[in-house]
Amino acid sequence: MMIDNFKMEKVNFAKMNGLVPVVVQDNHTLQVLMLGFMNEEALERTLSSRIVTFYSRTRKQLWQKGETSGNILRMIEIHLDCDNDSLLIMVNPVNETCHTGSISCFNTQELPPLSYIGRLDKTIIERINYPEDGSYTNNLIHQGVKKIAQKVGEEAVEVVIAALNESNKDYLGEFTDLLYHALVLLHAKQLTLADLANIIDKRHKCKK
Repeated sequence: MMIDNFKMEKVNFAKMNGLVPVVVQDNHTLQVLMLGFMNEEALERTLSSRIVTFYSRTRKQLWQKGETSGNILRMIEIHLDCDNDSLLIMVNPVNETCHTGSISCFNTQELPPLSYIGRLDKTIIERINYPEDGSYTNNLIHQGVKKIAQKVGEEAVEVVIAALNESNKDYLGEFTDLLYHALVLLHAKQLTLADLANIIDKRHKCKK
């Protein structure tokens, strides 16, 4: 649910004496990053600032994730569960989430297979927003849509050749190159994976 459409009055804080558990998930990779708790004030601050703030049960006070480390959690979406007593917050994390230096507070450093595509997409976005000298992605973006589209066409041909004449390993390598360049072209066209997902969703619903 988009933040502006979220109805805070629906949240049931009574079941846990003024608190609700909050699952935090990476918006790109879908990796579960951490579990925290919020009271009403913490939720209000999170909704107004778009930076995730929790309530510490040990210190009995609010704490903004990353207030000292800088590893904040930028809220993208917020969802309330069917019992209205738990929250799921989708975020764009800045650096690692866990205080140990790990990406996630859970011992699951391996992402679900499809999540690696989200991580690749996130890296492309970061290169576009924060250019680096010598970056191949930045070089492609600088050349413009026509050049990127040409590169996608070349990679597509390589995929066909590999599928017909080479090993599965070679085919997967060529397919990965195609996927990368297609994602760069997507962003060069000022589109996102969310736009692509919407098309897939619409087509899926039409076939039901």
